[in-house]
Amino acid sequence: MTQLRIAEAPVRRDLAGPALRAFFNIADQWGLGNEQERVLLGSPGRSTFYRWKRDLSGQLPHDVLERISYILGIYKALHLIFGNEQQADAWISRANDAPLFGGRSALDRMLGGQVADLFVVRQYLDAQRGWG
Repeated sequence: MTQLRIAEAPVRRDLAGPALRAFFNIADQWGLGNEQERVLLGSPGRSTFYRWKRDLSGQLPHDVLERISYILGIYKALHLIFGNEQQADAWISRANDAPLFGGRSALDRMLGGQVADLFVVRQYLDAQRGWG
């Protein structure tokens, strides 16, 4: 009887450096702490997270690249919507009355820990821009 092997999600070393640099630059502009950054990256182990942050390289699973992609899209959408850098970066932490947020901030929603939390914020912003 042949045993089926479940393939581990592919990792991308070639995208790791640029993706991590972009992520940590955005996180800095948003004023995020280490724990918030970890959650946005999918809660990797502490040693992995700190190695990524220190070296800006390593193996990034597809899930982490997808998360960073959503964050890049959110960042870009905010800067296109607002045009003012400070206003765009502050929006992420401000309370929002839109039904999606229920009076909480977009960051609160994004810190739910699921890729879907990042997706819905990105989708909301795209809709605000008329792309949804």
